[in-house]
Amino acid sequence: MKILIAGISVRAMVESAVHSGYRVIALDAFDDQDLKSLAESHSLRRDFHVRYSPKALYKASRQLAFDSVAYTSNLENHPETLSLFACCHRIVGNSPQVIEAVRRWKTLFPRLAQAGFWVPETIFANENLEIDPSRRWLLKPVLSGGGHGITFLDREKLPGDQYMVQEHIPGKPCSAAFVANGHECVLIGITEQLIGMRQFGVKGFRYCGNLLPLPEALNPATGKNILEQVRRLAALLTREYGLTGVNGIDLILRGDQICVTEVNPRYSASMELVERAYKLPVFHLHARAVLDGMLPEFVLEARLRSEMSFGKAILFAERDVLAPDTRDWLARGIRDVPKSGEKLHKGGPICTILVSSANHDGAFAELIRQAGMLKEEIYG
Repeated sequence: MKILIAGISVRAMVESAVHSGYRVIALDAFDDQDLKSLAESHSLRRDFHVRYSPKALYKASRQLAFDSVAYTSNLENHPETLSLFACCHRIVGNSPQVIEAVRRWKTLFPRLAQAGFWVPETIFANENLEIDPSRRWLLKPVLSGGGHGITFLDREKLPGDQYMVQEHIPGKPCSAAFVANGHECVLIGITEQLIGMRQFGVKGFRYCGNLLPLPEALNPATGKNILEQVRRLAALLTREYGLTGVNGIDLILRGDQICVTEVNPRYSASMELVERAYKLPVFHLHARAVLDGMLPEFVLEARLRSEMSFGKAILFAERDVLAPDTRDWLARGIRDVPKSGEKLHKGGPICTILVSSANHDGAFAELIRQAGMLKEEIYG
């Protein structure tokens, strides 16, 4: 069986699949050098000369030979495109119907609140609700992902059809990863998210990386309660929506309480750290759960205190520039490597930095150090 792995950027998922012996073909927006070295790969930009869109992915895929489809961001926002894939191929992941249901925020948030979980107050278009001016609010795209398009609401108005207004919850952004078989699930990781950090070329609410493990999960005073809440949440989502394969949840942590901000029913960025830290073959777990209903025997608490800390950062371009000589980047632990001399566009991703250290602060410092070195190479 040959599996097409499709999305905006698929290198991490492809790398996991190849390491577990799966036959894959890659299709995404970029032309990363390390992806081409892993498997047969195709780029919308390089091979089809079109800009990225989910529909462009599907159209390009019709020229490729494969048996089934696995997907990454941002196809979870486009169940109609997944339905086109599903007409002729097995989906190794959540079905379009499941995706559409779990990403329907207008029904998801009330359902979670009714089950006792903390969710931010959210106002949708055409709702006759007043926005309390004494509180801070976010304007968020309904089709959200990676923090794109999220801003503070600067005036009192209801959102248009493509946006929602959501209460801003101060706290630490986190993400949790779990694998599910439609009935049960296993928590495989919880990380701190890096958001809007100028050291990596972004600001505002843009996602730019993760640190694993989450320090609060190691704390005897808070860890047990945090993990218990996340497990209950993942179990509820699995049962209510029939989630399968690997899934992610975005959270805000305040003290030892979690607030649910988003559900990502697909392979997500933090899972690369889960694989590196805990030696879990994430794509294999994903495929076994979807195709055979098998879940791993894994207890996160048994691994939290015995491992190092791991970090991942995505470096973004601060201005239009040409990539420097990148031939040794892969050997330096850098991933998603552009070609030497490739044009890098302001605001677009340049590469991914992966590090490990004896502790959380060390991993964070190493990410910043390496980002600084890369910026010197790139900008001079």
